Amino acid sequence: MADQKLHPAVTVSNIKTFVPITLDHEASDYNTWSELFRLHCTAYLVADHLSPRKPPPTAADKDKDKEPDVSSSSSADSWERLDASVLQWMYGTISTDLLKTVIKTQTTVYDAWKAIESLFQDNKATRALFLKQKFANTRLENFSSMEADCQELKVLSDQLSNVDAHVDEQTLVL
Repeated sequence: MADQKLHPAVTVSNIKTFVPITLDHEASDYNTWSELFRLHCTAYLVADHLSPRKPPPTAADKDKDKEPDVSSSSSADSWERLDASVLQWMYGTISTDLLKTVIKTQTTVYDAWKAIESLFQDNKATRALFLKQKFANTRLENFSSMEADCQELKVLSDQLSNVDAHVDEQTLVL
């Protein structure tokens, strides 16, 4: 039996170290969260789990590839186990309310990824309206300092950009 190597993804013990944001319905951090999560999956060689699962190679495909497929022979690093690990990462970085919305039995990372994406991307117009109102009603007197006020406006501006409702520089300065 060949020496089996541990897949890098199974070595992650604290996903919050790499994805410090907890995604929830209210925070509008979807773009930041999804980018951090995607980068983490890429770094740990499981980014393919964010896409539809490819069918396993046939015997004819294996004959064409002269190199042995180590991952298919390793039960410890099976696709299902890796998918379950990545799903745990995902569930560990979203709020309890969001988790209750997207969790389903026998789901894959891809299914959960698409469900979360649709929750945040399918209602862009509504989110933009809500964020524009919040932006317009932000007042300096509600903050302890000018810096805190500016930071909140910058965050709202970034969130508006995430839903394709960009705030121009002049509006941001005013």
